Amino acid sequence: MAHPILTPAPVPAIVESRPGDSLGARILAPAMRRTIYRALDLGRPSAAVLRAAFLFDYLGGLLRAPRGTRVRRVRFPRFRAEFVSGPGVPRSGEARGVILYFHGGGFMACGLRTHRRLVARISRAAGVPVFNVAYRQLPTATLDETLRDCLDAYQLLLREGHRPDRIVFAGDSAGGYLAFAAALRAAAESLPAPAGIVGLSPWLDLECRHSRDYPTADTDPYLPKRRVIELAALVTGGAAPLAPILDADLRGLPPALIQVGSVELLCSDAEQMTQRLANAGVPVRLQVWQRQVHVFQAFADLVPEAHAAITEIGGFVSSALRPARDHRPAAPHHEPETAA
Repeated sequence: MAHPILTPAPVPAIVESRPGDSLGARILAPAMRRTIYRALDLGRPSAAVLRAAFLFDYLGGLLRAPRGTRVRRVRFPRFRAEFVSGPGVPRSGEARGVILYFHGGGFMACGLRTHRRLVARISRAAGVPVFNVAYRQLPTATLDETLRDCLDAYQLLLREGHRPDRIVFAGDSAGGYLAFAAALRAAAESLPAPAGIVGLSPWLDLECRHSRDYPTADTDPYLPKRRVIELAALVTGGAAPLAPILDADLRGLPPALIQVGSVELLCSDAEQMTQRLANAGVPVRLQVWQRQVHVFQAFADLVPEAHAAITEIGGFVSSALRPARDHRPAAPHHEPETAA
């Protein structure tokens, strides 16, 4: 008797509403609306803006990582990356796992400096190093080339002896897209799946098909809807996205944690992805943090909810990383660690 084709059955998504009524949260959102929002809304993301966007990462050098953070830099032929071990966290060759992190910035801005403080905090919460990737961005790279860099970083970890079930993909905003897209591309290239995926306010609907009409689309205190739509056209080249995440076959992806602020334009993306993952049989937890802005975890110096969210990320990573048995990854050959 022929056996029927087995497909994953839908699983119930875990959707949690988290409080966000701290004084810092009540102050941050309107402050962002009066400053960052207005700055981003000044003009279209033109070619000149894209060429100058890399300078934003240098400003990120003002955001010092927590005391005790260690950094080991890695150079690829076309991009850079670094292992970041938060205070008290073992170096990558001695840890029980690693987080492969893709920073946000609309595929055009930010990098290692802007995100070193955030990933160091995530590293400390999870107890494992973070491999932070400064992938190529607009206007010098296409989305396909950006995604290729992400896969190259994953393959380096595998070559150095890190087991796939000891690696968690993570990213914020555009990096959240890359975390899911890299997992799908890895499957397409017959690479093993990671142990889990974490998305912090992930930008997944690159064409803004759903988000443009979402209730918070015009009230997001951080992201101007019209500028996001204009940037989306640049990212996709006016065509369908390379990896349309919301329409992709998501079966076989590892468990996922998605965090988003309730006032975000991208709250739509988080809800859409959560439902699609659940329909594909992928265990998924969505945390909607009330009153929180886009990638609020980066504002942990101002908002106590950010610390709580980072602790949740650490707990998810710890649960995703199964016991390492007797295996230890081979010691990589990179630049020596330095204090951040």
